[in-house]
Amino acid sequence: MANVGSIPVYKLYGEQDPWPTPEMVHCESIASRSRLHNWHIKPHQHNGLFQILYLHSGSARIQLDDKQSLMQGGQVLMVPQICIHGFEFDRNTVGHVVTLAYPLISKLTRQMGDGLVALTHPSLHTLGEDEESAHIRMAFAALDAEYRATAPHRDILIEALLGAILVWLTRHAMQAPLMQHKEAPRGSRHVARFCELLEEHYSQHYPVAYYASQLGITAAHLNLLCRQNADKSALDLIHERVLLEAKRNLVYTSMTISEVSYAIGFSDPAYFTRFFKRSVGQSPKDFRRQAGT
Repeated sequence: MANVGSIPVYKLYGEQDPWPTPEMVHCESIASRSRLHNWHIKPHQHNGLFQILYLHSGSARIQLDDKQSLMQGGQVLMVPQICIHGFEFDRNTVGHVVTLAYPLISKLTRQMGDGLVALTHPSLHTLGEDEESAHIRMAFAALDAEYRATAPHRDILIEALLGAILVWLTRHAMQAPLMQHKEAPRGSRHVARFCELLEEHYSQHYPVAYYASQLGITAAHLNLLCRQNADKSALDLIHERVLLEAKRNLVYTSMTISEVSYAIGFSDPAYFTRFFKRSVGQSPKDFRRQAGT
């Protein structure tokens, strides 16, 4: 296996920049990225991102940390953050790659415990010929179609489809041959809980110290944990969540700039515009225009 220090850490494979859509999920076909690399995705890692790979047909030779295995059509692979993974796909393999930010996983699995958030090893699952497996196949196809569309209430349906997939994966997680179930380190649990609290309170613009106090740790410790687990400060994550909601509202609603500002907790639309432009590099108006709304 390659030296861990030499393994690139990507947002998405072959990219250093975030994906251009204002949400915490990215969905694409296996072919769309793999064709660009001759169907060979070299070993790499992701920081703060959880991936689900679904092979509808075809096969792939997969590397997961220091192990190699064969993945066949009809199988689903979960890859947690930092796990080194690479793929050698058969040409014309059909399937989907779904990438989720950990705050979204925390939100979708809040009532299911922290099993997926705490997952530290990859997990491989085989779909059967039963009705439940048929539903999951349909969920992946529907997720891909909805992700590429711009229909009303798109984000709600995307999260519902993701929820269905994650419920199925959670039910089957303990049966997975590649997974070693371990309790997540306390630091990871703190970050997961921080993400949950942030999801509930991002529009209230609480300082880092507030979240740290809710976790029973200092602000400095929370910042350290966030940098260790997500390669960002706690304040960076707070700002990212506020910006995410701003982008969603700008792209998927007809709210005015002032209405978007008030909806995410800014009392002064001019200050919101300065905050957005400083963070994104363009004004809310220009961002909306470029998104085609």
